[in-house]
Amino acid sequence: MGTGVSLLACENEGCPSRPRLGDLPEDCVALVLSYLDPPEICKLAKLNRAFRGASRADLVWEPKLPSNYCLVIEKVFKDFPENLCKKEIYARLCQPNPFDGGTKKAWLDKRTGGVCLSISSKGLAITGIDDRRYWTYIPTEESRFNTVAYVQQIWWLEVDGEVDFPFPAGTYSIFFRLQLGRASKRLGRRICNPEHVHGWDIKPVRFQLWTSDGQHATSQCFLDEPGRWIQYHAADFVVDNSNAPTKIKFSMTQIDCTHTKGGLCVDSVLIYPREFRERLKHF
Repeated sequence: MGTGVSLLACENEGCPSRPRLGDLPEDCVALVLSYLDPPEICKLAKLNRAFRGASRADLVWEPKLPSNYCLVIEKVFKDFPENLCKKEIYARLCQPNPFDGGTKKAWLDKRTGGVCLSISSKGLAITGIDDRRYWTYIPTEESRFNTVAYVQQIWWLEVDGEVDFPFPAGTYSIFFRLQLGRASKRLGRRICNPEHVHGWDIKPVRFQLWTSDGQHATSQCFLDEPGRWIQYHAADFVVDNSNAPTKIKFSMTQIDCTHTKGGLCVDSVLIYPREFRERLKHF
């Protein structure tokens, strides 16, 4: 009873209320937010005005940006708005940003800030692509470029590509996004026609990678699982210098002319930080 009386007396006398989250100085909140991942920062920004204001601070977002983000902007954008805060720059870079005539796209992973690249089938050098007896481009919503290259039947498969890009320091993996069979929609449902799929179980395809600083890697695998897109891991490479672009050349070949192969869709080549490999297995 004594406790109840004292609390009542305190209320009547106008005792100061307990501190709330909204009473914290924005600088202190910003310092705490700087240790969190971007999705967590965005969630906490909804708590109150102090957290919302702190979530816009440059000191929160600058550590999330690549160390060489200015070079990335210079490579990807012809015109980039000036006077953007670091949060706005991060948000802009997290979008799939096309460059090189729209044949390539670059973006930051929203959670980690890692640099990701995608090169479309039209940005690759595909042997025989202009011969419509073998190859054709197919419009599809299943590609971030809305188009894939499809080979009905061929003796000699050779797909080459290259990219010159200011990657931040780190280790990266390169993947070919491929599908056996031609997908379409019927009555609103996705179907995949495996009619022309053949020859990929006889000999493996070979992947190769070269970098401007002398790295070289080779791997090979059989193409399988018709009807679904698979990211085939080709190789890894290491970037030590963030202040200069790294030139990468890569290829996929199956040039054993003792048999034909066909029914293959080539969507794109993907470059991700190596830690994404496990995530891509379930993509």
